[in-house]
Amino acid sequence: MFFEDFYPGQTAQFGAYLVTEAEIKEFAGKYDPQFFHLDNEAAKHSLFGGLCASGWHTASMFMRMLIDNLPEEHGSLGSPGINNLRWLHPVYPGYILNVKSTVSECRLTESKPGVGLVCMNYQVLNQDGLIVMSLESKAFFKSKNI
Repeated sequence: MFFEDFYPGQTAQFGAYLVTEAEIKEFAGKYDPQFFHLDNEAAKHSLFGGLCASGWHTASMFMRMLIDNLPEEHGSLGSPGINNLRWLHPVYPGYILNVKSTVSECRLTESKPGVGLVCMNYQVLNQDGLIVMSLESKAFFKSKNI
């Protein structure tokens, strides 16, 4: 996908990421060692009512699905950042996550010839359609016309 392949209002849905207890604990042990991500029994008495993934783990699973969705030949050049990252609901073992994307804006950059900026709104949903995370992102893409 290149800059010209995007247009405002365009939507896509992709991914099927199975969240496992082992991966939740492995990620938390390395990066977010809070009891509700590591200890099944203690997590039952938390605000979440059970073991759940770190929000940062959820963001990482989103990123994996996003990259896996790119075709082999693509013009992705990275991102200057994200806005409005929200963890809306806990992510529990056994969830199957997917992503819905909506393009909100496309424009060529003035400072980087041959590069376009694509603004996207993302929702990460579980298998029941519950939105567990949302964010806005901007990404640079090569233009086909250069």
